[in-house]
Amino acid sequence: MDWVVPGTVLRLPREEADRLESRFSAMFLAGGMVLSQVTSITGLEGYTVQNWVKRGFLPPPERKKYSLDQVCRIISIQMLKRVLPMERICGLLSYVNGRLDDPSDDIIADSELYFLFVRLAARIQELTDPEQRARRLDEVMADYRAPSPQAAQRVRAALEIMLTAWAAARLGEQAEEMLTRREQEYANKGENCHV
Repeated sequence: MDWVVPGTVLRLPREEADRLESRFSAMFLAGGMVLSQVTSITGLEGYTVQNWVKRGFLPPPERKKYSLDQVCRIISIQMLKRVLPMERICGLLSYVNGRLDDPSDDIIADSELYFLFVRLAARIQELTDPEQRARRLDEVMADYRAPSPQAAQRVRAALEIMLTAWAAARLGEQAEEMLTRREQEYANKGENCHV
């Protein structure tokens, strides 16, 4: 079954989530993505991405090309902004990787964090089951080689927060779809719906 890759407009079978990293890496063989490519996979406007760079949410592109880590940071922000205010997103990303405009203090690459998240999200079938979420988190964290135990704890906490925010956004989308169906049912009957 196809699903929308979190933070993007891309669709792929959920079973292929573990291969997303290699698909993305292939897109960067030419040395990066230009802004129009970034906007085509995220659905964002170019000025939004440029604003995030100006505000220090990510380092500026080099020679007008965004690296894999920059694109994954953009995608992560895009995914989280549906539920969290930008200040909280920046706080979360800083919790994991220090200064947002300086990758030298990162404990995990933005791309690695994002692809761990995608593998986690793809494995979750029931968004509200905390036991399943904990098991799946253990599975994806088994692949992460932390530079220290504290780094592993921070990455795990960040993934848990990202998953909760993504789940909240998904549940919000489901509520919107349900409400739209109810409104359409009433409209088909010629009645007003004040849900």
